[in-house]
Amino acid sequence: MRGIVTRPDAAPAMAGEAAHFRALERLYAAAPVNLRFPSALEITGAGRSRITFATSPDYFHAAGATHGTLYFKMLDDAAFYAANSLVSDRFLLTTGFNLHFTKPLKAGRVIAEGSWVSGRRRVFVAEAHLRDEEGDEIGRGTGTFMRSHIPLSGLPGYSESA
Repeated sequence: MRGIVTRPDAAPAMAGEAAHFRALERLYAAAPVNLRFPSALEITGAGRSRITFATSPDYFHAAGATHGTLYFKMLDDAAFYAANSLVSDRFLLTTGFNLHFTKPLKAGRVIAEGSWVSGRRRVFVAEAHLRDEEGDEIGRGTGTFMRSHIPLSGLPGYSESA
């Protein structure tokens, strides 16, 4: 008998899935780097994430627009967490990321949305898009992520007691 393969967002919800999503959100919030880049992560479903943040002149390069550092960080994080939402035991690692700048960004609210594209065993591919307050795309990227030997359960923020 042949099995049916479905995308994660089409599969029935697994037991503990929501708890895993909330734990990933806590893990993101606990990361020290996010003290420098205030933002909020929401896992919106299996293989999907959303990060909201605001940019200001503090993040501008010499020509008065947001530096690419912020584009990369938020796109990588959105794609990463979309992929890691499908893995409940191990932390993933970014092995490559391709970034495209599509519009300069001044100050304002930005949303990074990530979604899983392919892979379920060792290597995952996910993409992300940045949109400004008007809904215009300002950047996009695709990343590859692989399972590490680092258990999620041992990371600060992942478990409720941490």
